[in-house]
Amino acid sequence: MSAQPTRKAHTPAPPAESARSKLPQPSFAYASTQLDVWTMMNQVSASVNAVSLGQGYMSFPPKDFVKAAAQAALAENSNNQYAPTRGRQELLRQISLRFSERFGRPIDPATEISVHAGANEALLSVFTAFLEHGMGHEVILMEPAFDQYTPNIVMAGGKPVYVPLRIPSESKKDPARHVVSSSDWKLDIAELESAINENTRIIVLNTPHNPVGKVFTHHELAAIGAVAERHNLLILSDEVYEHLTYDVEHVSIATLPSMWDRTVTVGSAGKLFGVTGWRVGWAVGPSHLITPALSAHTRIVFSTNTPLQEAVATVFHQARDNDFFNIQRAEYQRRRDRLMAIFDDIGLPYVVPDGTYYLMVNASSMKIPSDYHFPDFIEERGHNFKLVYFFIKEFGVSGIPPAEFYSDPHKDLAENYIRFAFCKTDEGFDDAEKALQKLKAYLKAAN
Repeated sequence: MSAQPTRKAHTPAPPAESARSKLPQPSFAYASTQLDVWTMMNQVSASVNAVSLGQGYMSFPPKDFVKAAAQAALAENSNNQYAPTRGRQELLRQISLRFSERFGRPIDPATEISVHAGANEALLSVFTAFLEHGMGHEVILMEPAFDQYTPNIVMAGGKPVYVPLRIPSESKKDPARHVVSSSDWKLDIAELESAINENTRIIVLNTPHNPVGKVFTHHELAAIGAVAERHNLLILSDEVYEHLTYDVEHVSIATLPSMWDRTVTVGSAGKLFGVTGWRVGWAVGPSHLITPALSAHTRIVFSTNTPLQEAVATVFHQARDNDFFNIQRAEYQRRRDRLMAIFDDIGLPYVVPDGTYYLMVNASSMKIPSDYHFPDFIEERGHNFKLVYFFIKEFGVSGIPPAEFYSDPHKDLAENYIRFAFCKTDEGFDDAEKALQKLKAYLKAAN
């Protein structure tokens, strides 16, 4: 038999622009090929093997009892099929126990709770249930706002309207020169109310707040609640960091007078137990709000994975017995204080977080050389992205540009900040401290 000719594999060239226009086209909302901030900064960090203080995932393993619960759940054959849409019975019961105690009222697991594929899907389900395409419905976001809120609102047919937190000028506190508290960041209630019109449907509240670390006080929540009541608005309260507060009390707005009937509270096992990859979250509220959100959830994902629901239920039960939350809070407060001490030594001011596991550092005294070269994908994103890119490339410690948490008109409020995560190991902090010594000399030269 004669030998067959060898053929090289052929990779077709991408179609020319004129030919591409004849192909199926994506919707305008998803036509952009711009990298998301997480992928972008992870790639920049990987290029220099930077110390990872950027994205908010834990660099240490979950507690042994948490991992053991997942392993046991997977080993049970009945846990490997579809879960009920609302959620597994035992997890619903455990969430009910936790929130009945927190809220000071009985929470019905059959009507006032829904389990979701992470807190993000819970938020999307509520937006989908209460916004309508083509109706001009609007949602108030307090900036900086977690970057998933805006696309979720747009996907559900709504329009985000932004009201920023600010450090009031009359406070005479200069965050570029001095350490400030997250409690110094204030919401102007008059500005909030002026953003509301007949199309407004929802106010999104995030407390404890990512990335500022602000824990809204009872007085602040009452003022927000009064606005929502005057305009008959739903309050969607993202409280995924409710267990991570430092020497201040976390108050759920749903516990304030007359607020239960208009509030959906969202939580997350990923944040609660340090297992962000499990993607198990929940929504808690009155049945007239949870039922439509559950209907939307049914069409978005139908149900949440079964074995990890069972694992979370087991972990909830065991966490009460082993004082897990108090121990975890103390561990995170120690990590927070360690990272703050590193920046104290370097000489960069920051925002002391009363909650969450993020530290906003003000790097306005760090001057970037005028001839420094930035790649196009950074150049096009503005000063804050260039600041973080320079920091990662030159000092080898990763962070996130908080400008990503702002709308275009307000990005200047974040231009000198870098967000760092302290859900990291002691070894990571040691490495960061060593790497940042170069920055100390640079700041002296810059000043």
